[in-house]
Amino acid sequence: MQWSYPILRVGGTEIRIHLTFLLLLAWIGIAYFQEGGTSAAIEGVGFIGAVFACVVLHELGHAAAASRYGIRTPKITLLPIGGVAELERLPEKPSEEIVVALAGPLVNVVIASFLVVALGTTVGIDALTSMENPHVAFVARLAAVNIWLVLFNLIPAFPMDGGRVLRALLATRYN
Repeated sequence: MQWSYPILRVGGTEIRIHLTFLLLLAWIGIAYFQEGGTSAAIEGVGFIGAVFACVVLHELGHAAAASRYGIRTPKITLLPIGGVAELERLPEKPSEEIVVALAGPLVNVVIASFLVVALGTTVGIDALTSMENPHVAFVARLAAVNIWLVLFNLIPAFPMDGGRVLRALLATRYN
């Protein structure tokens, strides 16, 4: 993908960041800075960074599942709208496509579960209803975003993960 730059390599997968993603970070940093100064800008950019770390893990979930079927993932590109794992080819069997498609959302389920359990054991369930502590609010928002990522990615419309699952299910029914 043009206008993207390598930032990391995980196994055989190059993680790239698109120039427009950097513009998004700058825009968020400026907007938060204008509202609350340096600490607000750091928190805003940090939160977006944490969300996109979860997106990278989601895409690496797809890559790990694809590798089980001998499919390499040469690169993952981060865009302002999310991440794109570029598989070298599609899985051959519908069952394989289902596994690869569901692996990403499953990663977000694990992340959200871990964050909710960590919050509940660290600050107590009662404290979760009060978001006065900025650290608790940060982690709670990150857990909520991961739940949202699961739900959004399971929408049964292509190219979302749910659309890929639907396509694979239809292929098993009509082949």
